[in-house]
Amino acid sequence: MASSLSYVEFVKEQMSGAGTITHRKMFGEYGLYCDGKYFGVVCDDRALVKITPAGEALVPDCPRGVPYEGGGEMFLLDVEDRETLTELVRVTCAALPEKKPRKEI
Repeated sequence: MASSLSYVEFVKEQMSGAGTITHRKMFGEYGLYCDGKYFGVVCDDRALVKITPAGEALVPDCPRGVPYEGGGEMFLLDVEDRETLTELVRVTCAALPEKKPRKEI
């Protein structure tokens, strides 16, 4: 089941305190970005965020899920808890490496 764009927009609004949240269509679902850094996905109307040590420290009991068959385990988020959601996105993105600049050809 594909995610609805209205759900993606709701998730982005809930996370908006973490930075500029954008999305990109990926594999029939949606990738999530904060200030240009990829940190999670919306798949089957579920929001999932990459697992980092900082995220685990913040939400050690957060349920986990796999976004799609063959995908890696990610945090499965309660999008109604705006405060925790925003902080999780913030600490996750801070822990992820900076985006590498594209090489000129």
